[in-house]
Amino acid sequence: MVDGISHITFIVKDLEKTKRLIVEVLGGREVYSSEDATFSISREKFFVVGGTWIAIMEGEPLAERTYNHVAFKIGVEDLPRCRAAIGRLGLDIREARPRVEGEGHSIYFHDYDNHLLELHTGTLDARLARYAKGKEG
Repeated sequence: MVDGISHITFIVKDLEKTKRLIVEVLGGREVYSSEDATFSISREKFFVVGGTWIAIMEGEPLAERTYNHVAFKIGVEDLPRCRAAIGRLGLDIREARPRVEGEGHSIYFHDYDNHLLELHTGTLDARLARYAKGKEG
């Protein structure tokens, strides 16, 4: 039986550039760097972000952008700091999709390799409660 998410891996062209994103925007902490060794398919770095293991491995970026994404939970008070950090790194912020009241707030942005990331203030329970009220609720 599945007990949760073990880790999330992103293939990235530049490990150091993506390290800045993970540390400066997501508040991650680097816990491992393979340097020039290759234990898996390429050089890699590991981070802990909010208790989750994030791995980045060197490789070719995604060919195109899609809505497939990973969402990281943040507090509403962190929205301005995160938006500023994303801007400092020159990353593209995607316009958020329309939301209904009570669904939370999000910042969607693409990393350097076309991965879509979301910083989200809501919870599953809050969203389900809001959706239970219907469109007009």
